[in-house]
Amino acid sequence: MDRRKFIRRTSLTSAGLGLNVIIPSGAWSAGVSPTDTLNVALIGCRNMGFGILEHHLSNPGVNCVALCDVDETVLNNRASDVLKNHSQKPKLYKDFRKLLEQKDIDAVIVGTPDHWHCLMTVYALQAGKHVYCEKPMANTIAECNIMVKAASYYGNRVVQIGQQQRSGFVFKKTMELIKNGSIGKLRRINIWANFAYGTGQRTVPDEPVPEGVDFDMWLGPAPARTFNRTRFHGIWRMFWDYGGGLMSDWGVHLLDIGLWAKDIDVPPEKVMVYGANTFSEPRSRETFDSMTVIYPKDDFVINWDMTAGVEKGPYEMQYGFAFIGDNATIVADRSKIIVYPEWDGQAKKPKTEEYRFTEGRESHGEHVKNFLECIRSGSKPACPPETGRAAALHVHIPNIAARCGESVLLWDNANNRFTNSTRANEYISPLYRSPWKLPVY
Repeated sequence: MDRRKFIRRTSLTSAGLGLNVIIPSGAWSAGVSPTDTLNVALIGCRNMGFGILEHHLSNPGVNCVALCDVDETVLNNRASDVLKNHSQKPKLYKDFRKLLEQKDIDAVIVGTPDHWHCLMTVYALQAGKHVYCEKPMANTIAECNIMVKAASYYGNRVVQIGQQQRSGFVFKKTMELIKNGSIGKLRRINIWANFAYGTGQRTVPDEPVPEGVDFDMWLGPAPARTFNRTRFHGIWRMFWDYGGGLMSDWGVHLLDIGLWAKDIDVPPEKVMVYGANTFSEPRSRETFDSMTVIYPKDDFVINWDMTAGVEKGPYEMQYGFAFIGDNATIVADRSKIIVYPEWDGQAKKPKTEEYRFTEGRESHGEHVKNFLECIRSGSKPACPPETGRAAALHVHIPNIAARCGESVLLWDNANNRFTNSTRANEYISPLYRSPWKLPVY
């Protein structure tokens, strides 16, 4: 398709779908480089985003050509890090829309708070970029749906959601053991996560916006408000406008693996939920520090249990899984896999072989490498948007249930609505603050 036909088709189709379209001046020249060199840009530089950028730059043929952050101090410090560590001097931006106009960018890393993921991913796709978007995929159900549809529409772009456990040895091996029948029929998955930080920060009064911070841009489509450091860098996720608490931070990772065990790529039809704030000390937070969720599936069940403020759990593990089958239980976290066989009383021997691996590590690097390989080959990534949506809705739906005081929520995926709670349906779509507009399909 030539350039003129592409622009005409994109403009007409996007307008018909109601998309808030931007076609930056460099859109046509963006995309996969004619050589093996890939130019990447990072939006959101402070923490995980910069770590993901470092993993990109550890691969040959990858250059950092742009950085964007609303905090000048963070932006300048990260630019210095890139120059020092990689001898590269990226262009710097405080407005991501200007970054997307840069002609030589092939791929964009979205490392911002969750409430920005949808807009930035859609705009980057419109601008002709591949996208690595941190988890959870988005902050609401509607935004997840939009991202899936946008990725499908711009089908020649690779979109990788940052659920990196799908690229590492530990969970690939765990899935192999489950799916080859080593533990017999899978009957139950128990998942737990106990982290001190999930209680939120101690309360402090509002204060002036720090120098060099564009706080209005940081808020973006979220409601306007005064500045408070307990809602800002690194700890914003304890407020509904920006994140979903410990449930969407760790829950989306862990529940994703539970879904992978049976290759589930759809939201839960039913959840049974208890969610509350049980930590006794007053904290700056809106999200829940304690949550128990039951996800009934066709022939097994997933149980989720979360307690913030403590860091002990089953099997002496702060977080983890117990995949319970007829023949054995697999216990796993990111560092280990242990198979505990059941005993066969008649045969006087274990029902399956023991297995133990305890040298696992984080798999961010492998997940980034998969993303880069897919850009070059056109292959499907390890965690495409459909997979990201399924995991995200497994955390958003319980959060919505707890916010509404519903102990049971029923989800109709075909019609994208809850069938037993009018109030819950009010949480499906966010209300964007002007001038930002939610893309509509």
